[in-house]
Amino acid sequence: MLNPDIPLVDTKQGKLMGIVQDDIHIWRGIPYAAPPTGELRWRAPQPVTPWQNVRQADLFSCASWQDIEYCQALGGGDPGAFSEDCLYLNVWSPADRPQPLPVMVWLHGGGFTIGAGSLPPYDGRALAHRNVVVVTINYRLGHLGFFAHPALEGEEDECVNNFTLLDQIAALRWVQENIAAFGGDINNVTLFGESAGARSILSLMASPRAEGLFHKAIIQSGYTLPDTPREIALENGIALAEHFGLRDATAEQLRAIPADAFWPLGAPFKISPTPISGDAVLPESMLDVFFAGKQHAMPVLIGSNSDEASVMAVFGVDLAEQIQKLRRERRFGLGLIKLLYPGVKGDVELGRQVCRDMAFTTLGYVVMQAQQRVGEPCWRYWFDYVAEAEHDTYANGAWHGNEVPYVFDTLTLAEPSRNYVNENDLAFAAHIADYWVNFARNACRDCEVLPGPVRWPACIRGRDRLLRIGLNKFAGFKIENRFMRARMSLFKRVMKHHVNLD
Repeated sequence: MLNPDIPLVDTKQGKLMGIVQDDIHIWRGIPYAAPPTGELRWRAPQPVTPWQNVRQADLFSCASWQDIEYCQALGGGDPGAFSEDCLYLNVWSPADRPQPLPVMVWLHGGGFTIGAGSLPPYDGRALAHRNVVVVTINYRLGHLGFFAHPALEGEEDECVNNFTLLDQIAALRWVQENIAAFGGDINNVTLFGESAGARSILSLMASPRAEGLFHKAIIQSGYTLPDTPREIALENGIALAEHFGLRDATAEQLRAIPADAFWPLGAPFKISPTPISGDAVLPESMLDVFFAGKQHAMPVLIGSNSDEASVMAVFGVDLAEQIQKLRRERRFGLGLIKLLYPGVKGDVELGRQVCRDMAFTTLGYVVMQAQQRVGEPCWRYWFDYVAEAEHDTYANGAWHGNEVPYVFDTLTLAEPSRNYVNENDLAFAAHIADYWVNFARNACRDCEVLPGPVRWPACIRGRDRLLRIGLNKFAGFKIENRFMRARMSLFKRVMKHHVNLD
């Protein structure tokens, strides 16, 4: 057994000294790949150069370049300093760990343009107190993470454009190589993430490069936007280079563009919040893989929130206009949609619910059916809890991302929740964190129920079941059968139609 007072570990790359807080060992700023700078920009991550002396791992690393104000307002807090040298991770582990513990690896959200593994909502102490090892990572964002240009073709043995996904794969390989030294079980790794992090997990479940690197998946508020085809990504890369005055750009010229020049770019040069399909990392689009039931087989927990449309308003989507567009174009039966939303009045509210379900809720239904095709269990949820003091602020339900500090049991650390939560909110969050840890510890092909305040059954053998977390914004749990089934069936057909058009 390791000395519980000394957070010293010996990794494949060298020794690391962390810190101790509340009987939890913490290591921050651990490099999992070489800095992707200079000639290594827009290349697959390379191995870390080993070190000889003990490396201090007490400070978080720099995050990838991004908009700090945007991240502070929407991404979970202050990400700290920025650098292209950003491929680092953080580990929380109980000081006393006599046997290998389940590992939970977190991929942060932020539309692939903001965020960091060091943000306050992602503090791993509360989960580690439940006897798991928690890992959070940074990865390349924006154009540094997803990029295609003819000048870069042929540089690698394979065609690669999804550098963000390759970073995440490199971090998972680091976990397989090293997490045993931190008390983790290399045969029980759960990958969990929200929004772009959830979308990353779906992509990794569809990627041949990620097979075998994780064993379970928790997908929080993943979204249904189609991947960016590689042909379009190449066109976008050419246009971006020309924006910087580089017609017929060389690889050397592209890599000479300052790293901080990309994130301030507005339309039409912003990246889509989706990976690129058609390279060696993601040969087929993620949605096509799940529609065909060809994803990597593993237990999955998936769900979304009751007011996911909140994030669309942030990105300038006019919810009422979406309904008016359906009315003008007479597509997909607006009359049928109204039948599926009885009692919903006005285009704004109808748009809120339709956009939420098309972009977020339906994905859980699609993944559930894909899981049943490969014979793996799927636990589904619908998160509708709002802190007691904030029912007026969140009048339409739980916003996109609101579940994250409940999952991590970090309501007292995260903004703005730390300013208004009460004991009832904290008790409810503890139940959510327990469910997530129980999944990481126990979920398997033969497991049908997760323990908790309500026994949470998996969707297996054609059963469509879902746990409602929060009932009309109040504390409570309830199992529902065939949740929104008619809506989900319609919107799945809409999704497949759009994928086929693409």
